[in-house]
Amino acid sequence: MTPAVSVRGLRKEYPGHVAVGGVDLDIGTGEVFALLGPNGAGKTTTVEIMEGHRKATAGEVRVLGEDPAGAGAGWRARIGIVLQTATDAAQLTVAESVRHFALFYPNPRDPEEVIEQVGLTDKARSRIKALSGGQRRRLDVALGIIGRPELLFLDEPTTGFDPEARRQFWALIRNLSETGTTILLTTHYLDEVEALAGRVAVLANGQILAEGTPAGLGGGARNEAIVRWRDENGRHEEKTPFPTKLVTQLSNGRELADLTVTRPTLEDIYLELIR
Repeated sequence: MTPAVSVRGLRKEYPGHVAVGGVDLDIGTGEVFALLGPNGAGKTTTVEIMEGHRKATAGEVRVLGEDPAGAGAGWRARIGIVLQTATDAAQLTVAESVRHFALFYPNPRDPEEVIEQVGLTDKARSRIKALSGGQRRRLDVALGIIGRPELLFLDEPTTGFDPEARRQFWALIRNLSETGTTILLTTHYLDEVEALAGRVAVLANGQILAEGTPAGLGGGARNEAIVRWRDENGRHEEKTPFPTKLVTQLSNGRELADLTVTRPTLEDIYLELIR
């Protein structure tokens, strides 16, 4: 894939602190890429450098073919940003806000269509101050996609969404990706990563710890199952890449109470990596 984002040796240093310590990343055009990490890992700094809101101390960053630090208004019109927290004009209605933002872009989407896509049609005439937290989050997403971005930055986009709204949002993201929009997602919902992302990177202490598909992250650790059972000697647990063989050996013609075989989830792998 042609990279929409290419980062080499990215560093961001502050007096007495290295926020990002040599990050390399490639994100392909049309790809949904998730960046994971605990608070303070350097995710926000890395993303803000890609967005052109911070300058790197060292390294090379190319986003949609340009250095974000010196890119102009034409480049900014090609990206969309959904921040974790956003300020808004509380007195405007939803429709007024989306139509207003549409004026900033050379080729915006239809505001009514975008409002429908994020599930706010019945709130189009409501003032923003009257919206719930989840509804405001949907409005943030609408403002992020109104300009038909080639690259969309999503920071915790479904915070406050109910389960149905999250599923609707996932369908919207899949549709955007299928039509060529590149998406960089940061989230603490690992089921969201598994549902949406083609690749994922785990960032901690300013460095990439692991990168791969959600199903393949963690390498060999993904292939090890945890077998749990209870017998006359109590409860037991054993990790093995060959669970069927172990269960056969353990049973040997006898019943094993509370027998379970589980493989590590993405959450298990993630928590192990950041430890």
